[in-house]
Order: sequence, then C-alpha cells, then structure tokens
Amino acid sequence: MQIDDPRVFAAKADSAHAPLFDMAEASLAASSAARADEIDRVLAKALAQRLIAGEGSFVAELLAAAPSAPVMRHLWRRLVDAWREASRGEESDRLTATFFAIPLVLVAAGKDSDGEIAGVLGDSARVAAILREHRALGGSETFALASPLVASDAFDLTRLPQLLAWQRQAADGGVDHLDLPPTPIAIKAAQEGVHLRFLTGVALAAPGVDLLGESDAVAGAMALAQELARQLAGPGYSVLALPRNAQSPLAALQQGRAAQRDIGAQLFASNAIRRLRASVGEPSAVISAHRCAGAPGSGELRLSLSSPFDPRQAEGFRCPLFAGDRAADVARMLADLMRDCRVTDVQALPGVHGDRDQATGLTLLFKADALVETQPQIVH
Repeated sequence: MQIDDPRVFAAKADSAHAPLFDMAEASLAASSAARADEIDRVLAKALAQRLIAGEGSFVAELLAAAPSAPVMRHLWRRLVDAWREASRGEESDRLTATFFAIPLVLVAAGKDSDGEIAGVLGDSARVAAILREHRALGGSETFALASPLVASDAFDLTRLPQLLAWQRQAADGGVDHLDLPPTPIAIKAAQEGVHLRFLTGVALAAPGVDLLGESDAVAGAMALAQELARQLAGPGYSVLALPRNAQSPLAALQQGRAAQRDIGAQLFASNAIRRLRASVGEPSAVISAHRCAGAPGSGELRLSLSSPFDPRQAEGFRCPLFAGDRAADVARMLADLMRDCRVTDVQALPGVHGDRDQATGLTLLFKADALVETQPQIVH
C-alpha cells in the first residue's frame, strides 16, 4: 500500500555519524547481495565496537539522526547483528552467557473499579520450569529468570552497553546489580488495555551454541500464557497473557512492539465495528499519516472508523512507527485487518496531515464522507 511516511528525518548528518550512514546507503544501493553482505559485516562490526566501548549514547543519537526511513531500518537491522557480534566475544572453551527477553502482550480488563498489576511474578520458578519443560531456550536448562516485568525502556539504546556488560559478567559467574525495576500496569474500570512487558533472564550454554536461534514461538506458549494469567490476575480485573519467543534485547523489542500494535488494532477494530454495525450499519475506514510531536520519530499512522449516518466524530486508533518499520507495511496490516473484519470501504489518504483538528483542537481523524477535495486510494 502506498502511504506517506510522516516521520521527521535529519537534513544534515553529523561528521561522526556520516561514515556509518554512507555504509548503510552503500549497502542498500549495492548491485549484488554479496557486496551488500560485505558492507553489512563491516557496519555491524563498527556498531559492535561502539557497544563494547560503552557508547550507547552514540548509538541512540545515530538512529535518531538517520537521514531517511530506509537508512534507519537498515541501521536497526545491523544493530541487531551488532549485539550478536559483541556477545560473541573472544573464542574460548568456557561457557557463554546469553541475555534474553520474552515479550509479553498483556490484555487487561477492569471490571467495576480501577486497579493495578504490580508487575512482579509471584512464582518465577514455576515459569522457569515451564520454559525448561518445553525447551524454550534452545534446550538450555541452565538459566536464571528475573521476577520483574519490565517495560520497553529497559532496552533503550543507551542501556545496551550495560546489558552487554551484565551478560559478560554472568559468563564469569558474577553479575553486578542491574537496575531493571518492574513497571506496574494501571487498569481502568470497564476498559480493556493492551500492554507490553518483558520477562528477562540469562542462560548459559557451550561456546558457539545459539540458544535464541532455535527457540520456538509455539512450544509451551499455551502453558506459559495460562501460568502468567494465573499469577497476574487479581480481584476486579482479568488478564490475558500472549507471550512471544525469547529473543535478544533489540529483536524482542521490535517483536513485542509490533505484537502490541497489532493486537491493540484488533481490539479497537472489533469493538468499534461492533458498535457501528449495531447502531448505524456498515462503517468506512480511512488510513492516514500524521505528524505528531509525541510519537516516535514525530509521526504515526491512524485508522479512522465512521459512518455517514453517524453524526459523531470518527473513532480512531493511533499506530506508532518505530525504527524497524516501513509505513507501507503498517498501513497494509491495517488494511488486512479491515478485510478480515469484512469492512469493504477502506481508503488510504495521501499526504501527511497534522495532529489536531484546527476547528476543535481534538485529535485529527478523517470521516470517509468528508473527503471531498482528496483522491484517496481505495482498497478492496
């Protein structure tokens, strides 16, 4: 699907960032896969050296200063490779440690009053036993699982060197304290919310064994989901846990964010479409790109659902765009969701639009019947 990318990219590169941007652009423009792979290995190694040197701030600034969406996506992919390169370290016969994160999408629904999930497992040993039973970490049974459920900011780019150092200390048999506090989840009465948290831990294995490359997203998922829901449930609210497979920090972050966005869109669409069909009939959908200061990269996509027979404003879902995303892929996810919900009138609005409606000051959402001066792309 063709849609504009609303994110803001730097117009001029800093001299320290320019060589890495040049390598990313050269890889994207390479005439052969072999040449692209050669450049990518050099780029990943350069990023790995930054992580090993503790230069997390440089890496964060590099991604933030990317000149375009393709370069930003490419740097993100190479940064995932760089973590693997930095984790490899020196060749030796001793055991190696692997820091892992398991994304958890939690759908929490309040009943009659507000509540809060503390964000700490009551029995982490039971969860670890399920992971061992289903060989969720490449068959490794020597691992430690932390009790806190941490939010996305635990894997901020500036913290990657600290996580890497913790991983190396674990291989040496001693781990300094790493500040990964639990992040509670606020629950509103009579509302459903989609939240993203991570289980973290460290596993030991023989040199050269990739524990995360062999992890299975299906094995033990049902048992793990049931145990997490049991431990996190409380009076006045219910919890549905949707775990993903264990990954390295950045891969888990990308996978978890995408899963949270997809499930959030599904929850919004099912509720909004049900209300519209029950009251005014078949809805129309508009997918649009918006410049928004509070969004990652200052841009996001929005899905608006409305009906010409409904005098109210459109109901909307806001889709953030992260470093590894293509705007067209996120728009396609929304269009496919509408198709699955049997919504036939789906329009992709060209251009980049503002955050607020100038007349009302409210979040800008588009109604299909109000699109008079535009020529939207209709997707059936």
